[in-house]
Amino acid sequence: MKAAGTTPAGTHSEEQAARWVREMFSGVARRYDLLNHVLSANIDKRWRRRTVALVRPILERGDSRVLDLCCGTGDLLIEMEGAAGRALTGSDFCHPMLTAAGAKLGRKHYRSKLFEGDALRLPLADASLDLVTVAFGVRNFSNYRRGFEEMRRVLKPGGTAAILEFSQPPNAAFGSVYGWYSRKVLPRIGAWISGSPEAYTYLPDSVRKFPGAEDLAQVLRECGFRSVRFERMTFGIVALHLAEV
Repeated sequence: MKAAGTTPAGTHSEEQAARWVREMFSGVARRYDLLNHVLSANIDKRWRRRTVALVRPILERGDSRVLDLCCGTGDLLIEMEGAAGRALTGSDFCHPMLTAAGAKLGRKHYRSKLFEGDALRLPLADASLDLVTVAFGVRNFSNYRRGFEEMRRVLKPGGTAAILEFSQPPNAAFGSVYGWYSRKVLPRIGAWISGSPEAYTYLPDSVRKFPGAEDLAQVLRECGFRSVRFERMTFGIVALHLAEV
């Protein structure tokens, strides 16, 4: 992998990196949904729907236990509850994000439960879940492998991890254009809407440092997952990995 975990500028340890990320997301939580939809031209909704479509058989099992990790403001969790027709569970280590998720769930009269917790140290028993999902959260882990190992720990034998994350476009020409957008355009729009230039300089930088889809699949295998597969979306700027225990 390119790096052991996220490395925001000015941080020198995993603890500092985790604290920086938590504070950064706390600062942008109020405008986070707007920014996601604006910066992706609403394509982010399509990525989440595809994720839900691939895990729907698990969601539709009435006895399956499901956790949306790094749930943020709850977009994927809400999509999954709609597909499952029952309450699920979401967690995040950023309290303002959870507050926003709770408000959104309430407005939709959904019943999923939320808890505040660190993805690298989940307060859950071994082999207690059938499905763990995480959308655009893994690249913010202070230690990628530890996060994957923790997912594997809490999944039952036969359980599935679904990881939706930004990736590197395989086409060099498109990658060059996308790189220009992420370096020059995205930070300016993000800073203007959020009021946080640091956040929207960090976010594209975190994507560039994150491993490509093939490398990420290999790391999942090294962490003990099997039947690892992925599909690219939107010219490869996003990849959805599915892996089983």
